[in-house]
Amino acid sequence: MRTSELIEMLSTNIEPTDRRRLKRGLGLAAALGAGAALCVALLSLGVRPDLHHPGVLGFLLLKVAFGAGTVVLACWLLTKVARPGGETRIRTWVAAAPFFGVMLLAALSLASAPSSHWDRMLVGHMWLECLVSIPIIAVLPFAALVWAVRRFAAPTDLVRTGALAGLAAGGISAMGYALHCMDDSVPFVALWYGGTIAFCTLAGGLLGPRLLRW
Repeated sequence: MRTSELIEMLSTNIEPTDRRRLKRGLGLAAALGAGAALCVALLSLGVRPDLHHPGVLGFLLLKVAFGAGTVVLACWLLTKVARPGGETRIRTWVAAAPFFGVMLLAALSLASAPSSHWDRMLVGHMWLECLVSIPIIAVLPFAALVWAVRRFAAPTDLVRTGALAGLAAGGISAMGYALHCMDDSVPFVALWYGGTIAFCTLAGGLLGPRLLRW
C-alpha cells in the first residue's frame, strides 16, 4: 500500500467529534479555569477597596465585558476548529471583534481628552503588574482548556486551536485581574488588557502543536 493511500484511509476513518460533548467539555474547562484564575487573582493580588463606587463599577463592567466577549467568541470558534479537519472556512478573525470595539472606544476617549492626559490614560500606574499578571494567571485556564480539547476533540489545525485556547485563557485571566486593577481608563484597557490577551493568543498558537498533538 502506498503512503498516499494509507493517509487517505486513515483520514476517512476518523470518527466525527461529538459537538455537544465538546461544548460541554469546553464549558466545564472554562468554568474551572475561571474559578482557578479568580482564586489566584484574589489570593495573590486582592480586590481593589473602592469597588462600591459607581464610577469604578462602570469601568469594572467594561473590563469584564471585554474579557467575557473574548472568551465566548474564542470558545465558540474552538468548538468548530477543534475537531478532525476543522472547518476550513471558519472566519477566526471574528474573535477580534471585542478588540476592535474597545480600540474604538479608546480612540474616542483619547480624542475627547486633552493631549496632556494621554500619557496617564495609556500607561496608568499598574501597567507592569498588568503586563505580568494576566499571562501568568492565564496558565491555569489555558491548561484546563487544553485538557478539554485533548479529552473531547481531535484537532488537526493545532496552531489555530492552540491560539484560540490561549485567547480564551487570556480573556478569563483578564476578568479575574480586573477585580484588582485600579487603572480606570478605556485606553489602558485597550492597550494593556488587549496586548496581554494577544500575547496569550500568540503563546497558545506556539504551544498548540506541542500540547495538542494526538
